[in-house]
Amino acid sequence: MNDNRVVTPSQTIGPFFHFALTDRGSVACLVGTDSIRERIKVICRVLDGDAALVSDAMIELWQADAGFGRLCTNDDGVCVFETVKPGQVPGPNGTMQAPHVAVSIFARGLLDRLVTRIYFAGDPANDCDPVLALVPEDRRDSLMAHPDPENAGVWHFEIRLCSECESVFFEV
Repeated sequence: MNDNRVVTPSQTIGPFFHFALTDRGSVACLVGTDSIRERIKVICRVLDGDAALVSDAMIELWQADAGFGRLCTNDDGVCVFETVKPGQVPGPNGTMQAPHVAVSIFARGLLDRLVTRIYFAGDPANDCDPVLALVPEDRRDSLMAHPDPENAGVWHFEIRLCSECESVFFEV
């Protein structure tokens, strides 16, 4: 039997996130006006391996205290979520996890979503978080949102898709 099939490269996905997923499905505000928790803004910025801004990524946030959010990045590779500062949640074996937000990233060239977390720099609970403890100490900063020195309640989080400064991503 003569097999004349030719193997061809796989196609990468997207960019198609602006179509159907974010045009009507965007959720920038995860918190209602009646919330008594500390309201914050999380500014996410996505960069590729050349440190170029990724203007067509889609970011999803999942948070125990506030729920779900989904936005696409703008021309500056940025999207802004309004939420509440999360509290600690139970972890494995009776431990407590530091305040964090679960993040999924979808972007051109990715065949699967990337999963990471946003922790908050300076939170004392970070020192005891069982998931953060799995990450080499020199890579933990890639999981940290940093407070804006000029705007209270505003946190900056950078997602680097690849390079030697790549964000830590988790297998789920």
